[in-house]
Amino acid sequence: MASLFKSLINFLCFILLNLIVMGTNAPNQIKRNELLSAKIGQRTVSEVRIVEIEFPAGQKAPYHKHPCPVLGSIITGTCLIQVEGENPKILKAGEAFYEPANRPILHFDNFSDTEPMKFTAYYLSNGELNLTELLPEKKADNKNKKQIFIHN
Repeated sequence: MASLFKSLINFLCFILLNLIVMGTNAPNQIKRNELLSAKIGQRTVSEVRIVEIEFPAGQKAPYHKHPCPVLGSIITGTCLIQVEGENPKILKAGEAFYEPANRPILHFDNFSDTEPMKFTAYYLSNGELNLTELLPEKKADNKNKKQIFIHN
């Protein structure tokens, strides 16, 4: 019995050693693709809340803001996003977004009238309970309509 146990230990050590050697000689197959770099300034973050959200076809978010920075990425569909003071952008699945704290969001809309949109939002919170504040509707200002940019 002792010799069987010793053989098993030797075999496991041999396997482990081979895995370590193979792992160090294997080509690095990890690919990294930076989706977003956002400067959020000096801020205490005590909690990160991650939420998956689905919009049906044509759904538009109301005019709103968040008390904390929100980062996220589009999982499926296309999104029209516009932070007040910035140009609108169209984001496709796999692309990332940033909504600064306390900056009104003019558009966070499903850009498709036929397909749903799903995204993940990361709320960088410091104890805020209400993570979305609806704002009174803003009247459209057609003089200052900005060009929509397709984000590649």
